[in-house]
Amino acid sequence: MNDETQKRLITILSSGIAYFLAGRLADRFIKEPEVRGVRDDVKEALLKATFSLVSTVLASFIIRRVVGSRWGS
Repeated sequence: MNDETQKRLITILSSGIAYFLAGRLADRFIKEPEVRGVRDDVKEALLKATFSLVSTVLASFIIRRVVGSRWGS
């Protein structure tokens, strides 16, 4: 499997993982106030960035170690 294909798979898989994580965990970390402020926006941005980072690393590990090894990369 070439690098370009791996990059595409990592992007697709990381998006799916981030969507799953955000859907399951976001409500636990962010309580919706009646009126949102800058602090709430910062919390949301940090949470999304964390989900993105974790999902990209996890997807990279899965693609490069598990899937990539089967095709001799």
